[in-house]
Amino acid sequence: MPSNVRTNWAGNYSYKAPHLHEPTDLQEVQRLVQTLPKQKALGSRHCFNDIADSPEHQVSLKNLKEVNLDTENKTITVQAGARYGDFCESLHQQGLALHNLASLPHITVAGACATATHGSGVKNGNLATAVKQVELITPSGEFVTIGRDHVDYPAVVVGLGAFGIITRVTLDIQDTYDVEQYVFQDMPLSSVENNFMEVMSAGYSVSLFTNWLNKSISEVWVKRRSDQSYNSLGTDFFGATAAKRNLHPIADLSAEACTEQLGVPGPWYNRIPHFKMGFTPSAGAELQSEYFVPMENAVEAILALERMREEINPHLMITEVRTIAKDGFWMSPCFNQNSVAIHFTWKQHPQEVMALLPKIERELSGFNVRPHWGKLFTISKQTLTERYPMSGEFKKLATMYDPDGKFMNRYLNQNLF
Repeated sequence: MPSNVRTNWAGNYSYKAPHLHEPTDLQEVQRLVQTLPKQKALGSRHCFNDIADSPEHQVSLKNLKEVNLDTENKTITVQAGARYGDFCESLHQQGLALHNLASLPHITVAGACATATHGSGVKNGNLATAVKQVELITPSGEFVTIGRDHVDYPAVVVGLGAFGIITRVTLDIQDTYDVEQYVFQDMPLSSVENNFMEVMSAGYSVSLFTNWLNKSISEVWVKRRSDQSYNSLGTDFFGATAAKRNLHPIADLSAEACTEQLGVPGPWYNRIPHFKMGFTPSAGAELQSEYFVPMENAVEAILALERMREEINPHLMITEVRTIAKDGFWMSPCFNQNSVAIHFTWKQHPQEVMALLPKIERELSGFNVRPHWGKLFTISKQTLTERYPMSGEFKKLATMYDPDGKFMNRYLNQNLF
């Protein structure tokens, strides 16, 4: 079916696929996969590039939101259209929880895991590390289930859409827990330089927000599980002062969209994300890029970027720094390395931002920097394949699954194949 112009969530990218399909059940998805030529699954449209685009057909899975809970085995299976915010409250009400969430609950589980999207925490792996198994439809229309014991599991879970259309994802769950969220303001950059791991280990999940000016971290968000013990944060946290009201990461914006702070305990799903499900997350009209460096290089990378403050700040809304534990997914930016993610939320200055990214990437090039697959970057295919040691095996396996390139698009050809 022909469609009007479709854009991603932020409006910075218009999809080129002339046809959009919105199946209402898995059998219809199977038929589409079998019969359509070039095609790509379309999730919550939160990527800032063309990873979900296709030269011919997009298959939106937004109508497929069925959720099945297995309390005996402590798993939850969700269809590919389900967003985290669609089921987390219900999961909590049944006494259960996920290990982590991203900063916003508006994204689909399938899309988040396929792009190695993450939450935060020195000991917390990205969202894909909760995946026990995935179900996908291969180009022939066959349903295939890949679990942790399957040899292809490390490639397919963070598969970038190269293996087929994911239809269901099964996640490990645990007993529910509450989280307290504390925000501190104006931490001296020297505190990060001298105490980085202590700062980032002060909670279950910790985020630093900075505009890179005044040698200062404007806000530190510390999220602590109520069922775990920590040292007292006090009112002076490494030189930062405890906030007296709820804040937005971007200081000029209202905190109405943000989850409750000031140490008020609340369920995990309403504290781990920065933003509430019922509101527009972040700023809305924005661009995003994100770069991962090994945790041991975090301070060097932060100081290198701080030296670029005069170039970065005019186009920046805010930068967030988070930690993610290493994993074993071949195409995850955290593959085999505990990582620090440096996330830029940019003003919608596309020309200026795209001219600035190569300079940032050069500053970080000595740290084996890897980009978030769903955000803006300019790192070359050759460099990406060097920084992902399993990229050759990934490409071979994807070609075995999809020998005719049914799921290939410009993005995969430009960045990997």
